Amino acid sequence: MQKEAMLYEKLEEKNVQCFLCNHNCRIKPSKFGICGMRENVDGVLYTHAYGHIIAANVDPIEKKPLYHFLPGTRSFSIATAGCNFQCGFCQNWQISQASRKKNRNLSASMLAPEEIVAKAIGNGCKSISYTYTEPTIFFEYALETARLARKKGLLNVFVTNGFMSLKALDSIHPYLDACNVDLKSFNNEFYKKICKGRLSPVLDSIEYMRKIGIWVEITTLVIPGTNDSEEELKNIADFIVRVDPDIPWHISRFHPDFKFIETISTPVKTMEQARAIGKKSGLRFVYLGNIAGDKDTVCPECETVLISRRGYSIGHSRIKNNLCSHCNTVIAGVWE
Repeated sequence: MQKEAMLYEKLEEKNVQCFLCNHNCRIKPSKFGICGMRENVDGVLYTHAYGHIIAANVDPIEKKPLYHFLPGTRSFSIATAGCNFQCGFCQNWQISQASRKKNRNLSASMLAPEEIVAKAIGNGCKSISYTYTEPTIFFEYALETARLARKKGLLNVFVTNGFMSLKALDSIHPYLDACNVDLKSFNNEFYKKICKGRLSPVLDSIEYMRKIGIWVEITTLVIPGTNDSEEELKNIADFIVRVDPDIPWHISRFHPDFKFIETISTPVKTMEQARAIGKKSGLRFVYLGNIAGDKDTVCPECETVLISRRGYSIGHSRIKNNLCSHCNTVIAGVWE
């Protein structure tokens, strides 16, 4: 199914310019944008992502990862092929980079937004997550699904690289409740060389999401010899603190994959150092991912364990009305 895209302008000689993400691609007739999923067909921009599901699963919300958003609930998680980045360390590269192949939809199946919402409800999910690849690429599909989901009492989550335009955020924010944003580095050269993107739009997105009331958590995949210096990690932590010290920072352990197959897994010591840097910078909630331990939500004032986690399972929550049940400190998040 092809569907006319949103957020573009028609130009002279049947060229178009896309404003969905910060690549702002100018696309000639019969050509695709950088994402490989938006095509100029005789002066009209079409998306190839609408309705073409390449992954659909019921996941714990903690897998996104979101630890301060409806903990212990399940989220119906969907993706289409495609991404506007080309990260050499991508751990979902088989589907995120599929749009760069001739068969853009691979073994995708058709699923209407109404069917996604019905499946989410039927599986007892509290939310729908647009994840695995970059949800901005299937924006029209996500937007229509999110609208229908909201009418049925479901919440909506983006797991994203944060490179979408502010126009895109304005379009979807009435229906978008939470985002986990990959802040991959604090070095623009890293973004240019390894991801084929830029840093500043990601920072702008994070700040804007918080400004318009979307709940935000941030993930950084720590890659040995690439973005794991103390200076780099401190710069990331300091930025998050400036935006909001209550934003949870998920520090994720790298394992070799895709074009980074020769890179070693992140040493445990590096992970622990990163966590200490986040705490010293003033972040109230820092979690380690792809590694045992440091997943409990702890009150930053009295240090009571409020939510214990083992893998993706959680224990009893000691957060009542957004407050620590022991000392009444406000614990930022979406708890009910």
